[in-house]
Amino acid sequence: MQIIFQDPFSSLSPRMTIEEIIREGLDVHENTLSENEKKLKIKEIFEELGLNFKDIYNRFPHEFSGGQRQRIAIARALILKPKLLILDEPTSALDVRIQNQIIKLLNNLQIKYHLSYIFISHDINVIQSVSDYIIVLQKGKIIEEGSSEEIFNFPKNDYTKNLLSAVF
Repeated sequence: MQIIFQDPFSSLSPRMTIEEIIREGLDVHENTLSENEKKLKIKEIFEELGLNFKDIYNRFPHEFSGGQRQRIAIARALILKPKLLILDEPTSALDVRIQNQIIKLLNNLQIKYHLSYIFISHDINVIQSVSDYIIVLQKGKIIEEGSSEEIFNFPKNDYTKNLLSAVF
């Protein structure tokens, strides 16, 4: 299991290069790999996420846009090949165009790596585009749950109905 935080800027150490940030997980959990094997894994994950290894590996987080930082945060999570990703508002700090790119990327990664996601968001449109099963919370309590189709087409709880009517 790995987590991807809402704000990639504050979740990436400003004192570490991008390569060091990604390598940290490998150093702790894959310490039998050689330095060359680690570097190859990092290069592969960067390319998978549309990041050019040679251009970015020796740079620091503040040198990147929000979308690039979010891709770096995704790379940090994926480098250890988790089965489950917890995504805490991973697109909320991004503009709509970049949001769509990240959602498409996450959907593709989910299929390719057979990942399960716990996707936490307040954005109903994002939830609809990524979810198979939805749990609606109000004040920290579950008030409704069901398939994406059930929640969006046949909401039972008044709170859920109000949430959906505010957007649609």
